Amino acid sequence: MKKLNIEISMLVNKTPQEAFEAINNVEGWWSGDVVGESGRQGDEFTYTVPGAHFSKQVVTTFVPSRKIVWHVTDALLSFVANKSEWVGTDIVFEIEKKGNKTEVFFKHEGLDPKCECYNSCSSAWHTLINKNLRQLIVTGKKQPSPWT
Repeated sequence: MKKLNIEISMLVNKTPQEAFEAINNVEGWWSGDVVGESGRQGDEFTYTVPGAHFSKQVVTTFVPSRKIVWHVTDALLSFVANKSEWVGTDIVFEIEKKGNKTEVFFKHEGLDPKCECYNSCSSAWHTLINKNLRQLIVTGKKQPSPWT
């Protein structure tokens, strides 16, 4: 049986390199507090929304203009019973030139519909990818939190 994950795809009128750079500008689109580095394989960073979410990511794949994978090594989600649901999951970005556009394919691998946070996390990822990340790629400007 195929495992279901959160998956989002978008096309932008920018180069793969511009999309790659925007994704790695984590604090520019993933609203919340970001501490640490994400610019090369082996880097680690944390993401915190006080009172709601904490996660620690390690960059396990870093292929310029092509692919980025963040492996979640620690998490504390205050809004679900299993507060560590993200631990062991992978946040994947694949970038590919499609004609005169660039496709960014996002997948939160391991976060499937059996997870209690699936619906709320899916909704949040759709907003962050389709709104914040898209606008950062297109404009190059840091994006405000979509929830304030």
